[in-house]
This record gives sequence, C-alpha cells and structure tokens, in this order.
Amino acid sequence: MPLERIVATALQIVDDEGADALSMRTLAQRLGSGTATLYRHFDNRAALVAHVVDRMFGAVELNGDELLAMGWQQALRTVAHTMFESLARHRNAARLMVEEIPLGPNAMALREHCVAALLDSGFPPRMAAHTFATLSRYVLGFAIQVNGHGEGGQLDDAQLSAVFQSVDPALFPATVTVAESMPVPIEDEFSFGLELLLSGLAHLRDDT
Repeated sequence: MPLERIVATALQIVDDEGADALSMRTLAQRLGSGTATLYRHFDNRAALVAHVVDRMFGAVELNGDELLAMGWQQALRTVAHTMFESLARHRNAARLMVEEIPLGPNAMALREHCVAALLDSGFPPRMAAHTFATLSRYVLGFAIQVNGHGEGGQLDDAQLSAVFQSVDPALFPATVTVAESMPVPIEDEFSFGLELLLSGLAHLRDDT
C-alpha cells in the first residue's frame, strides 16, 4: 500500500475525529487492511505521527533560493502565514505538532531554508536558531487557538462584540472606547503579533 495513501488517511482521521483518535488499529480499519501492513512502514504510533506532521510542513512549497531572494523578513512572514493557513485548514493537526519537535524531511528542509535566510542576513547563529524556534512556537500556538475558537459553548464574535459594547462605561471606560474593535479576529491578532515579532527581531539583529 502506498505510503502517501496511508499518511493522507491518517491525516483524514485527525481531521474527522481529533488527534487522540489516531491509532494504528483505527488507521488499519479505515484503510481496510491489517495493522501488519502499517508496521512495515512505521515502528509505532510516534513514527506515524511524525509522518503526518511532516505532511503539514510539506504545504510550504518554497525553495531556498526563493526565500533568500525575499529577504529574511518577507521569508519568515511568508512561511509563518503559509504554515498558519495550512494548520487552520486541518483543524486538529496542530495538536500533533505539540508532541515532539518536527524532524521529518519537509520540516528539516523548511528549517534549513529559514535559518539560511537569517544567517545570510547577518543573524548570529544562536539568534538565528532562537528566531526559527520562536517563530515555530508562535505559529503553533495560534493554530491551536484557531482550532478551538468559538467551540464548546463559547460565545461567537458577534455575541462577544455585544458584550463589550454593553459594559458599564462608568466601570470600564477604556473598554467602551475600543469596544467597536473587539473582539479582534484571531487572524488579525496573528498578523499583528507577527509584525511585532519581525520588528523586534530587526532591532535585536541591528543591536548585535
């Protein structure tokens, strides 16, 4: 059975039922095969998860030359937005990425290209390593929040907006002042925070 079909089916299980539902037995049942077939490809569930996670990184279809040509800020901006959008499409996959640091071929290639762009732009090695690690955690953190946004009985944005606009101005005058801009859509939060991160990194690099 082709590895691509197995990994795609595993990702579909995560999409449909959540990260905890992914097991070798469940995957075998979905494929209509035995677990022995899967164990020819994966030693255990962790190895399967690693392949599913790496499939997510494969969504960033940029080569090293393209990233270098963009300059480090646009390169990181592009990678961050592409990864965020990919994880948002697969609502449960972000939680798999919490389990371990991604080391598959797609993840390694993306890390290599981003770190190379940083080094090429004058970032010291330690700062380049920290920058990519921080960016990855930032994207993952927001992706996990998107996955749970507006579920489980939480108020939706329209309801939250009504709450903010109905507070007592004598008690919460600052909140009333900004109420028309609240709640901030999570995609806007992501973009705003990313620009702050990139701006701060630029100052940090220039100070070294």
